[in-house]
Amino acid sequence: MPDALPPPNPALGTDKMLSRKEGGVGWMIFNNPERHNAVSMEMWEAAEKILADFGADPEIRVVVVTGAGGKAFVSGADISKFESERSSKEAVDAYQAQTAKVYDALSDFPKPTIAAIRGHCIGGGSALAVCCDMRICTEKSSFGIPAAKLGLGYPLPGIRRLVHLVGPSFAKELFFTAKRFTAEDARVMGLVNRVVADDALEATVGDYASTIAGNAPLTVGSVKAIVAEALKAQPDEALCDRLVRECFGSEDYIEGRRAFMEKRPPQFRGR
Repeated sequence: MPDALPPPNPALGTDKMLSRKEGGVGWMIFNNPERHNAVSMEMWEAAEKILADFGADPEIRVVVVTGAGGKAFVSGADISKFESERSSKEAVDAYQAQTAKVYDALSDFPKPTIAAIRGHCIGGGSALAVCCDMRICTEKSSFGIPAAKLGLGYPLPGIRRLVHLVGPSFAKELFFTAKRFTAEDARVMGLVNRVVADDALEATVGDYASTIAGNAPLTVGSVKAIVAEALKAQPDEALCDRLVRECFGSEDYIEGRRAFMEKRPPQFRGR
């Protein structure tokens, strides 16, 4: 994670969500450690604003999503606010619509995203992590989807993302049992990409993020888009072909060849 938490941004309307930009990497930090980074409506609204800002900034090439406090990534919805935020059908619908906006924005984000997970990754936290391109967690992290213990319904988009990631059988196990699973369980399921020592998370995520940020943005972006198409029943082959042509027709392709021949690091500009 960043060496120090950034100051709150008044434009977000809450100090429970923080953001920072450094070295081509945008950090979105859930900052409610006293409640294990449980998420309220205002936090979801702020998350939407942060992602929109990162998406519009050409200097940001990678986004890392994480939680403050060291004990949790995100532990799900803030149950203490259910009475005020989710007690009526109208309130539930509004809450679900807002969370869906954030999940969709993160899942469809045009740039690479990494979930840096330490501690609990439960419920909405698991759903959020699944929306990212990659998930890196510590050995002591735990995962679970307790919807069946709370009587909650779970929408199709979230289940589809989970099935694409871990397959139908593990998705059913996660939901049917509502159990907590270890980091090693998550690795076996394919829920996480890497499990690292607790003191190695920052360095590992930082290395991944800086490496990706230094690679050709058009290539990385095209692969992300084409992978998304590959998961569809009817992929848009014309779109995929166009993205490939744009890579070969870019200034970055010329820079990459020259850098290789000159034995120097390439300086990609995303065009």
